Amino acid sequence: MSIKPERVIFGFHTVLARLRADSNSVLEVFLDESRKDARAKDFAMQVERAGARLMRVSASRLDGMAGGGRHQGVAARVEVNHSKQTLEELLESLKTPPLLLVLDGITDPHNLGACLRVANAAGANAVVAPKDHAAGINATVSKVACGAAEITPYFMVTNLARTLADLKDRNIWVLGSDASAKEDIFSVKELPHAVAWVLGAEGAGMRRLTRESCDLLVRIPMQGQVESLNASVAAGICLFESVRRRAST
Repeated sequence: MSIKPERVIFGFHTVLARLRADSNSVLEVFLDESRKDARAKDFAMQVERAGARLMRVSASRLDGMAGGGRHQGVAARVEVNHSKQTLEELLESLKTPPLLLVLDGITDPHNLGACLRVANAAGANAVVAPKDHAAGINATVSKVACGAAEITPYFMVTNLARTLADLKDRNIWVLGSDASAKEDIFSVKELPHAVAWVLGAEGAGMRRLTRESCDLLVRIPMQGQVESLNASVAAGICLFESVRRRAST
């Protein structure tokens, strides 16, 4: 019998999000034995209701499991959450125009976690990244994402340029955020409802093939002295501009 891969997640929001999304994938939940406060008691009740195994352990053991991360006295051992759907199957299942976030070259787990969080907040259907030059889901990503990593589909594709071409074949506009673009995001007269926003790493930006795959490049107008924004901040501006435009039509 094959052994399923596992990983550790930590933090109240992250563990509870996984329990709600897929309690069967939660193997064990760990709670700091010294925590007797109301939040810990409520957490323990939710774990019990979900049918997961709860273990009271020392803070030092949690420190080791979290690898120095801020675990808040909570951690869990979970099965690696492989998406049950492909990107194509997800797109086929949507009843509304897709809103996607595509990340090209985001290798920092903190940036990925923040991008997943903002994508979830904006109602994005999925986040897409290449298998190379990209961060995967780990404990740090899950903690920063505040639960979004457990419920927001994250697809890592072999060939990003080909994936973008496939999206365009589905009449999904591929829009890139690029500091050198002539048009700014707020002055573009029309933004299509079906859209995949593409962002590169801060400073480096998108790779050449990715940039050339975009239907349109827009820039975020900068009013101060800084030259660039963190990827998650830029993602939030782009995604919520799409949300705003959709609401106004």
